[in-house]
Amino acid sequence: MKANYYKHILNFKVPSGTSRGILKTKETWYITITKDDKKGIGEFGILRGLSADDRPDYETQLKYTCQNIEKGLDVLYKENEEFPSIQIGLEMAFKSLEANDPFILFPSNFTNGNDAIPINGLIWMGDKAFMNRQIKQKIADGFDCIKMKIGAIDFQTELDILKGIRQNFSESDIEIRVDANGAFSTDSALEKLKRLSDFQLHSIEQPIQPKQWEDMAKLCENTPLPIALDEELIGVFNDETKQILLNTINPQYIILKPSFIGGFKGSDTWISLAEKQNIGWWITSALESNVGLNGIAQYTYLKQNPMPQGLGTGSLFTNNITAPLQVKNGTLQYNTNLNWKFIF
Repeated sequence: MKANYYKHILNFKVPSGTSRGILKTKETWYITITKDDKKGIGEFGILRGLSADDRPDYETQLKYTCQNIEKGLDVLYKENEEFPSIQIGLEMAFKSLEANDPFILFPSNFTNGNDAIPINGLIWMGDKAFMNRQIKQKIADGFDCIKMKIGAIDFQTELDILKGIRQNFSESDIEIRVDANGAFSTDSALEKLKRLSDFQLHSIEQPIQPKQWEDMAKLCENTPLPIALDEELIGVFNDETKQILLNTINPQYIILKPSFIGGFKGSDTWISLAEKQNIGWWITSALESNVGLNGIAQYTYLKQNPMPQGLGTGSLFTNNITAPLQVKNGTLQYNTNLNWKFIF
């Protein structure tokens, strides 16, 4: 058994704004495992500046992992505890190696084209006109749930955009989620949540910066708007610490990005802990290429969570891997009439 890794730079079709800046490119890595006449493929979906494994020794760890691929998944998964994007890449690649079709990791009605996954439409930050154009397009495309990035432009302008949506679409017409990416200060967060709650929002992701557990706990206790933890889960590797985090903060929701939290196994742990506390959850991709999105989507479908998931990022790039994944009528679908074109 042999393994190799490859770097790939994804280019955004349109520069995409977040509270952390404008994204024009996205670095990702692939792994291929060969054994006899079979090949397995996975993606190491790191996001620089956010992933816990954004470290100077990242490529050194990739090289070590590939050179020691004979150790197998269980051993390498443990050895990469602090490299969650490597963990999920390994999970994908080993599943791919074992599969009859290297891209069908979790066979289901999704992969045979008979069912779809409801997803939210993502609205990137920008000026008011740009954001309004995106919203109109998502609604025209059949989305009944949109997720709007906030926190980078004037807050009143963001409120005006939300007001404009609600003047034309009721809560039953369009579900709105907002994502602050930690942009609010602890002093202003509760007041901003109160103003946002006027627009019947589903939830807000990560209103304040992570690692402020007591402040976040107070927000979750007093908020008029359900709070979903996102970045808060990154870098929490120990299962006992995960439990303490949920016990302390007691959020309304958690958001699972498998590439950030230890892949499928890590996601299973968070889901189990959350459900014991009646904490809701959904799964999102983290700007992986279609290779990573494919594995995450197939895993997500098996969980049968009826909420819209955050899996609509595959169409963002000009040079993505060609795949059967399609966004249609507010859902992610697997079109069995289309073929993969993987370049490595």
